[in-house]
Amino acid sequence: MAAQPGGPGRGAVMVATVPTRGLTVVDARARTARAPGRPGRRRVGWTLRVVAAVLVAVVMVFPLWVMLVTAFSSGSAYSQTLRLWPSEPTLDNFTRVFAAWPVGSWFANSVAVAGVTTVLSVTVSLTGGFAFAKLRWAGRTPVFLLLLATMMIPAQAILVPQFRLVSSLGLVGTFWAVILPGAAATFGIFLARQFLMAIPTELVEAARVDGASTPRVFWSIVLPLCRPLIAVLTLLALMYQWNDFLWPLVVLRDPALFTLPIGLQFLQGQYLTDHGALMAMTLLATAPLVVLFLVFQRYFVQGLATTGLR
Repeated sequence: MAAQPGGPGRGAVMVATVPTRGLTVVDARARTARAPGRPGRRRVGWTLRVVAAVLVAVVMVFPLWVMLVTAFSSGSAYSQTLRLWPSEPTLDNFTRVFAAWPVGSWFANSVAVAGVTTVLSVTVSLTGGFAFAKLRWAGRTPVFLLLLATMMIPAQAILVPQFRLVSSLGLVGTFWAVILPGAAATFGIFLARQFLMAIPTELVEAARVDGASTPRVFWSIVLPLCRPLIAVLTLLALMYQWNDFLWPLVVLRDPALFTLPIGLQFLQGQYLTDHGALMAMTLLATAPLVVLFLVFQRYFVQGLATTGLR
């Protein structure tokens, strides 16, 4: 209690100063009086974030929209003037591409190569990450650091040695020349290791006490907890292999074995380019990845968040 000047006998007013979570009643009342201004500031901040998100979304989606408009416009409709809506919607670009080039075969080749490579890459990443995260063996840390060091080597630097290795195995000109080099991804092993480090070791030890072998522990205990990780690894491996251009161009010789990224170069002429057909084929190459990302978006974000990547 504190008294105002004047003393008790002069009708002094007593003011309570009982602490309330570190604040006096007077301070609490003062802050309460200022509280009505906070919702307004919060609404302004929320509005600014929404506006910024919408602007970023528009910037990211705009090239895809232009590609979509060009793909469904007539061949003569493309000009230097930017159009946001096809003046004459048509499917001529798609029919012309399929009639002139084996796009169906290229699409099937991309699906086969990307699918097999993704399955192998996810399997190697999961088993390798499990070995580095939950198994105890001599030299584990040095081997992991050496594996991370390989990520600093550009892909172009190992292009010639990799080609000589594939050539010595007699795989040049086959799908296996594209699949095997992409079956193990260093970043995938690193990502799996970071995710599995968050799984309690007690679960693994309890399973071993019950008599479970290492493969049984991995299959029955660890793997069911890795759904977000599997979604991330699948999307990353599939996206990389689906869009890979340089290595398939080097090792694939038969045009019938080409993938979609290689087929796109046939639509780019030296002096003239059919933009409508090019955008139509690009749309065919882009649509599967967009659909897969929209379907597995929740698992993708959750998997990246639990690995500690931001």
